[in-house]
Amino acid sequence: MQIWLEHSVHWLLAALALPRVGLPAILVVSLLSATLLPMGSEPAVFGYVKLAPHMFWPAVLTATIGNTLGGIVSYWMGWWAHRGMIRLRERYEARHGHPHPHAHQPHQYDLQTRRGRMQARAHDLLERFGPKTLLLSWVPMVGDPLCAVAGWLRMDFWPSVLYMAIGKLARYLTMTTALLWFF
Repeated sequence: MQIWLEHSVHWLLAALALPRVGLPAILVVSLLSATLLPMGSEPAVFGYVKLAPHMFWPAVLTATIGNTLGGIVSYWMGWWAHRGMIRLRERYEARHGHPHPHAHQPHQYDLQTRRGRMQARAHDLLERFGPKTLLLSWVPMVGDPLCAVAGWLRMDFWPSVLYMAIGKLARYLTMTTALLWFF
């Protein structure tokens, strides 16, 4: 099993080799890194722009599109998770004739004990500022869960996508420019 996994990883890395594939590789890497997978896409964008400096804007825009698409995937994951929880609660109530003893009303549960402080802050920010909070979707470790929580809270889809895209564009512009300047 381990040999198969190593072979698969090496095949994937070879298939996404930047000089040969370029922008499609950036699109895939940035899309995957914006979901809940723990990986970063900035090194791929930086490496490609370092090899082909004239491709700065196409690389940054491609990474922004891929990362925004990944944010949309996270948004819909949150949306469907919320829907699934509602259906589970309804099925339980239909089967037993009363709410589950530990069930809470929507948005009235204790976030501090159920999820942790960071998730509670993300939830509170999204409730307070709405889709504009997704300007922070670029922040490592915070941005991906923000997109999922926005879906969970059923925020307006298109404003959420717009703010996600603006935040992610700012991220790639800042990071790629800084990396080029330092290296």
